[in-house]
This record gives sequence, structure tokens and C-alpha cells, in this order.
Amino acid sequence: MDWQTFLIENWEVRLVCLVLIVAAWIDGRELRVPNWITFPMVLSGIVWNTIDAGWGGLGMALSGMVVGLLCLLPLYAVGGMGAGDVKLMAGVGAWLGVTVTFYAFCVSTVVGAIMAVLMVLYRGAFRKHYKNLLLILSEWMTIKDPRELSRIAAERKPQMFLLPYGIPICIGSIGYFLFAGMV
Repeated sequence: MDWQTFLIENWEVRLVCLVLIVAAWIDGRELRVPNWITFPMVLSGIVWNTIDAGWGGLGMALSGMVVGLLCLLPLYAVGGMGAGDVKLMAGVGAWLGVTVTFYAFCVSTVVGAIMAVLMVLYRGAFRKHYKNLLLILSEWMTIKDPRELSRIAAERKPQMFLLPYGIPICIGSIGYFLFAGMV
């Protein structure tokens, strides 16, 4: 395959990969995924799919965006994740649709869990973070108000070891795209 064919075939997947890499790099440095990346990603995915496939493309983009939002929104609602990570996953959905987004999310979740465990082990703080995990799970089971869970998480945040989740989203999504033969 020549380089021109490589660039043209599945160009939208390569564009999403590029955006994910930039977002992961920024998240790793700043612990945030900025709106100047996420909003254009979501909007351009909706616009492109509508231009490319009409109403069906619009429906595909919107449903993919909603799935991207719903995958991470519960964690955001209780303070376990930043809004930029949620919008980044929505951008993947707007460009690539429901199925790809869901599978990319699943792989990203596994990557995120592995990264979290490795980071905790590297810091030698397994016992501390394991206790925090049990405390958080207990809070989720007993406190039913997401606003209260979010408030508690905000109080705990300065003492927590934070994982820039844009990185697992990037690695997991691109890993899934490679596995699925999309790039």
C-alpha cells in the first residue's frame, strides 16, 4: 500500500487517533483535556457524518456521542473523572459511532485499570489506595445522592493519586482500532 492510499483509507480513524494523542499528551502534563480539543472534535464529527451520510450519518454521530457520554458520565457525576475525559469519549462517538465507541471504551477501561494498579505499585502505596477503593465503593453503595458523592470526592481529591484518564482513552481506543483493523 502506498502512502497516499494509507492516508485516504479510514482517514477519519487516523484523525481521531491524532486528536486522542494530543489530548493524552496534554492530559498527562496538565491533568485536564481542554475544551478547545473536545468541542471541535464532537462538532466536526457530527458535521462530517451528516455531510457524508445525511440524516443517517447525523443519527450515527449523535447516538455515538451519547454512548461516549454515557460510558463515562456516571464516574464524572460522582467526582471520579474530569469532564474533558467524558467529552473526549463523546468525540470518539461523534466520529466513529456507537459500536466502535463502546468497544474503545471497554478496552480503555482495562488499560486504565492496569495503569492505575501499576502507578500505585510503583509508588509503593497499594495498601493506602486499596483502603481508599474500599471506602469509595462503600460510599457508592450507601450514599445515593451523586452531588454528595461528588462533594466527598472533591474533598478527597488533594490526597489522591490522580490518573490522567485521557491517556488510557488514547491507548485503549487506538489499541482497539488496531485490533479491529481500522488503521
